[in-house]
Amino acid sequence: MEKQWFTISVYSENNVGLLNRISGIFLKRHINIESLNVSKSEIENVSKFTIVINATEDWTRKIVGQIEKQIEVIKAFYHTDDETIYQESALFKIASGLLFDERQIQNIIKDSNSQIVTVSRDFFVLAKSGRRHEIDEMHKLLEPFGIMQFVRSGRIAVTKSEMQITALLEEFQEQ
Repeated sequence: MEKQWFTISVYSENNVGLLNRISGIFLKRHINIESLNVSKSEIENVSKFTIVINATEDWTRKIVGQIEKQIEVIKAFYHTDDETIYQESALFKIASGLLFDERQIQNIIKDSNSQIVTVSRDFFVLAKSGRRHEIDEMHKLLEPFGIMQFVRSGRIAVTKSEMQITALLEEFQEQ
């Protein structure tokens, strides 16, 4: 099997140490976590981990099985990029003089559908949301002008199909 991108969604109780144990599962298998985001989910008192890896489906299935063995984990799922709708966000800090002196910077901002978050005497900050390759492209365009700081968020994703987690929790609560 060949490697591809997978988004793993983990629904869990919010307990100390779970993130460490989950990351240990990837470490043991020498699989790099490309992106990680943890937030509250659509279900009250349940957290959602969104983890992106580049692996075979077989390895991904085994990892999800290991994650589900953690006591606090309610359910874990994995999906291909085609099965999800996803975004990342990035912030670019750039010298202020460029905003006014370089017409090309203004074109990059307009063409990339990015937003100016703040402008000060010394710098301005751009925000860009989109797919990883869109942020990578904007980084490549801005790099020759000098990027003072750059940060990118982890992937956030929802599935195109209905997630079965809500139905599972409702059944569990009825018992």
